[in-house]
Amino acid sequence: MTVVGPFGLSVRDQALEADVQTGLAAVEAGLLDATKSDVPFITEAAQHLVLAGGKRFRPLLVMLAAQFGDPYAPGVVPSAVVVELTHLATLYHDDVMDEADVRRGVDSANTRWGNSIAVLTGDFLFARASHTLADLGPEAVRIQSEAFERLVTGQILETAGPMDGRDPVEHYLDVLGGKTGSLVAVSCRFGAMMSGADESVVDTLTQYGERLGVAFQLADDVLDIASDSHESGKTPGTDLREGIPTLPVLHLRAAAAAHGRPEDLELVALIDGDLSDDERHAEALRRLRAHPALEQARRDTVRYAEEARAMLAPLPDGYAKAALAEMCDAVVHRAG
Repeated sequence: MTVVGPFGLSVRDQALEADVQTGLAAVEAGLLDATKSDVPFITEAAQHLVLAGGKRFRPLLVMLAAQFGDPYAPGVVPSAVVVELTHLATLYHDDVMDEADVRRGVDSANTRWGNSIAVLTGDFLFARASHTLADLGPEAVRIQSEAFERLVTGQILETAGPMDGRDPVEHYLDVLGGKTGSLVAVSCRFGAMMSGADESVVDTLTQYGERLGVAFQLADDVLDIASDSHESGKTPGTDLREGIPTLPVLHLRAAAAAHGRPEDLELVALIDGDLSDDERHAEALRRLRAHPALEQARRDTVRYAEEARAMLAPLPDGYAKAALAEMCDAVVHRAG
């Protein structure tokens, strides 16, 4: 048994391992090539997060989905480069919006060069993704544009918050479907589509990716509260400090509203207060880590991961299907 990709995903077949490793190496080379500019400073900024590493979660899904057709088809690697460039671009923008200091264990681009450079670098990566995408045909362009619309819509809805009368948890899960699920779904869709897999397989893997993407983000929500910076690659409680409503906090608010327990109301008041103070921030993290809301968020993560696993049922059995199923286990493991 060998290990490849994010979270120590194990691959039990040498041929599949070789295909995935070769594909990911080609994606890495493609990312470096796509982030080069005639202006050295732009290259430095654009490659900042590429060189910082990362899980390459989306390219790995492209490679595994391609196993249901011809994994060596010419569009497979470029489509993986497209989805990872798009993801990287959103990270530059997210860090500006969140005022994050650390990303993937290094200074965020906005910390190193300021907000304007970070935003423009994200735009540069979007442009390079579009350039690569244009060679994959009009259908790929349409799919990516629809996913990008959903991604941006999800970000806007998150920023605007739920409308009056809307359940905040339901609203948030819809947000995650757009912000994260859309691009993960496209990763699976591109891998299958570019490999020439049957349309039914493409549809199945797209639905799997949508649910896996939400589970992946929910695991991140749990990690933001439960992990240290070594585990997550970013400062713990970043979302909490910035007032971003992640699932554990939403579950806490729901419990406080439903039951009115003094300790819950006190914790909500602490979270709603000034968390720029390090002591208050640490106290909020400590108390939220011990609150049942965090375990409830873990259970939601498991539920979406299991829904993703169930979507794989119609696919032919084999090592690729087993690896995709193990991705569900890996996401749950991240959430503890």
